[in-house]
Amino acid sequence: MTAFDIALAPLWPYLMLILVGFLPSEIWRALAVLLARGLREDSEVITWVRAVATTLLAGVVVKLLASPSGALVLAPAIIRFGAVAVGVLAFFAMRRSVVAGVLAGECALIAGAYMALSE
Repeated sequence: MTAFDIALAPLWPYLMLILVGFLPSEIWRALAVLLARGLREDSEVITWVRAVATTLLAGVVVKLLASPSGALVLAPAIIRFGAVAVGVLAFFAMRRSVVAGVLAGECALIAGAYMALSE
């Protein structure tokens, strides 16, 4: 093995994640930005796209809450639902800041799961 191979070996999974997961999605996002330049923010098309995106996100959140997979299975349901409540409260408390809501919910989930699993 060369020094280059040794240096990149630990990064291989991340490079594949970017190549297979991130880049194909980014192509469509860039295309959407180019196509949406001429649309008004209050147009019916943008309103429909926003509604579909919100519905998809809500569906993913409900699926993660109701039937989690992976490491999320280890967190009790009360902690998962509590973390969502903390995130929603932070969202409204911080003047509808999505970043604040996500960070608060994530911190609540991590802290709650850590306390529940360390008992």
